[in-house]
Amino acid sequence: MFSVTIMASILIIIANVMMALASILSKKTLTDREKCSPFECGFDPKSSSRLPFSLRFFLITIIFLIFDVEIALILPMILIISTSDITMWASTSIVFIIILIIGLYHEWNQGMLNWSN
Repeated sequence: MFSVTIMASILIIIANVMMALASILSKKTLTDREKCSPFECGFDPKSSSRLPFSLRFFLITIIFLIFDVEIALILPMILIISTSDITMWASTSIVFIIILIIGLYHEWNQGMLNWSN
């Protein structure tokens, strides 16, 4: 019992010494303003936050999220094709893909997919 507490104490001391050494050795003497500032979407965070935001970035993000969720929902459908009723699987996947195609057509019709004006 006594040796276990001594070993645990030694391990804790060694871990603390290693963390202190890593902290001391990792400090950089030169700090760069550009490396220390956060970088979000290509905008300078030091400037005014009331500048107009391009809606194009927002639309690209929404389109990416829609198709990302689409892939996350289609992949399990492919895996369960052998264990499910084929008519139910086909009807569900066709309805899902038709909804996505209608959404894509709507975005195309609204001009959201025109990257350059």
